[in-house]
Amino acid sequence: MQIAQLFTRKKPPVIGLDISSSAIKLLELSRHGNRYRVESYAVEPLPPNSVVEKNITDVEAVGEAVRRAVKRASARTRNAAVAVAGSSVITKVVPMPNNLSEDELHSQIELEADQYVPYPLEEVSLDFEVLGPSDNNPDTVDVLLAACRTETVDMRTAAVESGGLDTKVVDVEAYATENAFQLLLDQVPDQGMEKTIALVDIGSTMTTLNVLHDTKLIYTRDQVFGGKQLTEEIMRRYGLSYEEAGMAKRQGGLPENYEPEVLEPFKEAMCQQVSRSLQFFFGSSQYNSVDQVILAGGSASVPGITDLIQDRLGIETLVANPFASMSLSSRVKPQSLSNDAPALLIACGLALRSFD
Repeated sequence: MQIAQLFTRKKPPVIGLDISSSAIKLLELSRHGNRYRVESYAVEPLPPNSVVEKNITDVEAVGEAVRRAVKRASARTRNAAVAVAGSSVITKVVPMPNNLSEDELHSQIELEADQYVPYPLEEVSLDFEVLGPSDNNPDTVDVLLAACRTETVDMRTAAVESGGLDTKVVDVEAYATENAFQLLLDQVPDQGMEKTIALVDIGSTMTTLNVLHDTKLIYTRDQVFGGKQLTEEIMRRYGLSYEEAGMAKRQGGLPENYEPEVLEPFKEAMCQQVSRSLQFFFGSSQYNSVDQVILAGGSASVPGITDLIQDRLGIETLVANPFASMSLSSRVKPQSLSNDAPALLIACGLALRSFD
């Protein structure tokens, strides 16, 4: 068993590097006073099936895409923060005596980990973070334990290094999203205090619902659904290659029947997916409503989707833009960044690790 730095302490500046099923998303931020600036970013498509449901299956292909993204962004930083998918991480809040030193805490967690982790410990990377005093016992602190199979962490690290970068932080996607949520608070009622916000990230193949209450993550769940279904329908309907279909989806130029016959049914399916995800959340928690839905991920840019979800669910819906109050370096094209913003939420949460 190795203690992994899943929540690495203060480190040099890092690039946020989100390895999704369809693309590498790279983001470099700087901070001046209390204002962030986007120094560089890139979205580099991945070859089909090099990442399947957030698991890397072709390290070389992913490494090549990382290399291209670094070049395209002209990124100056060589250290990266990456994330593993929530579905590959086991997290548990464990009470521990509050009088232990950091080293004693390490030892105690290693001793107790096997009762929380269903894999052999020699195959697992562990990390922990002290959350603070336990509510119901003044003599204990709550410690967040995160465990991930070492193989999953190693695949991420190998792909990043094959792309010419050093992995300094391995985070968890849900925590990176929670980190980036701080940048959306101006767009949320009462800055999120005493509010329950559903953040729905609709990627290429996976939809992740993260629910935050009082700006803290309280629930996360993945479902297999994403924009790839629309791309594949465009391919099938119009006889295009996967790359051509993806291009047409983003840039337009499809026949007149595209909107009513292909796009509208996909939007309906998206709407159902958001509704179903929320039903799962309500069914497994004491909550039965949310105050706002925020859409992220590549599919959040589908025209008219916020209005449709808002009408169907009766919940205020908007598209995430973590860059709304940031300045941009001269290397960053505002229009491109604005188009890509909803898909860059995890990369943004990772890039913020520079300022922990």
